[in-house]
Amino acid sequence: MDTKAFKRSLHKSENYHRKGFGHEAEVSETLKSEYQSSLITKIRNNNYRLQQGDVTICLAEAFGFCWGVERSVAMAYETRQHFPNQQIWITNEIIHNPSVNQHLREMEVGFIPVEYGEKDFSVVGNGDVVILPAFGASVSEMRLLNDKGCTIVDTTCPWVSKVWSSVEKHKKRRYTSIIHGKYHHEETVATSSFADKYLVVLNLEEAEYVADYILHGGDKEEFMSKFGEASSAGFDPDKDLDYVGVANQTTMLKSETEQIGKLFERTMLKKYGPTKGNNHFMSFNTICDATQERQDAMFDLVKEDLSLMVVIGGFNSSNTTHLQEIAIKRGIPSYHIDSAERIGLGNRIEHKPLGKDLEVSENWLPEGSTVIGVTSGASTPDRVVEEAIEKIFELKAPAVVG
Repeated sequence: MDTKAFKRSLHKSENYHRKGFGHEAEVSETLKSEYQSSLITKIRNNNYRLQQGDVTICLAEAFGFCWGVERSVAMAYETRQHFPNQQIWITNEIIHNPSVNQHLREMEVGFIPVEYGEKDFSVVGNGDVVILPAFGASVSEMRLLNDKGCTIVDTTCPWVSKVWSSVEKHKKRRYTSIIHGKYHHEETVATSSFADKYLVVLNLEEAEYVADYILHGGDKEEFMSKFGEASSAGFDPDKDLDYVGVANQTTMLKSETEQIGKLFERTMLKKYGPTKGNNHFMSFNTICDATQERQDAMFDLVKEDLSLMVVIGGFNSSNTTHLQEIAIKRGIPSYHIDSAERIGLGNRIEHKPLGKDLEVSENWLPEGSTVIGVTSGASTPDRVVEEAIEKIFELKAPAVVG
């Protein structure tokens, strides 16, 4: 399928919208009251530090809502205001934050149900309004909605769209797209739908396995058992890895994406020589600025003498998980929570350790002077961060900062 032609056709349709509807002022006030925080502003203005009693909060200098997320949420709110009486659906969570998605449910915005891992679009009626989330939507989903005559409101982050353009360039030159990401993540599902041949690698370890196969061959059956769900239909590692282009899920760890790109460039130079090697490899800078800024700020924060780290964001948020990973690699006790409700009385916290299920930790806040690093993922409103900090003060300091 010519995805580029389909996109051009869709963008010209009168039923397709990727800008707001002129309600920016009203929506801005609503978002401000629901998601912004005077306490967070106070901490920012105090050099990202706040002390109360024997607790010091150290905020990362870049955290929380990014521009793409803020734009996506604002467009969703505008859509409800512009179509007050129509059925509105979202193809997925608008962003990976439970409080934001709950607000939309309260506004009677429906979420496409998922049955046995598949979205059930039968609930969508002809002419319904459908919002595409910040992660985007696959080509097949957009085509289905267009064929149903739906009004499509596209809030896809422009950084995600940039990756799609890179993948389409791979396809034009008949290169296989190697995508650094999680194959089941909504963004990677959407990105891979714009490719012809693709292979998704989760991390540097998987990329090294693929690079070794390119150089030395190997057990094809073992390869496909490892990447069967993470590759395009009919993928053949003996044929489809001669020409490769690298792309990424925009929320992955920046440094790892760069390592993977350099790995495949070296691999092709080694296999085909310095003259022909560059003709077998393509790479574009598709690392999201906001993701990079938050990771850089986290690397700076973990240089501090921290007692522990609190990372706030949806449990299914990839960029939040990578922030937690930075603290863990530094050896700092890290607690990933999605809301202040996870912080309980009696010095208990329900949190998600990296790569594990939720668990409860007792006595997580140490006695005496405590320095707590705090950051949040790009889908987390400041209000949620404020609530978590206030909970910590309630437990460790008698007077609550207002």
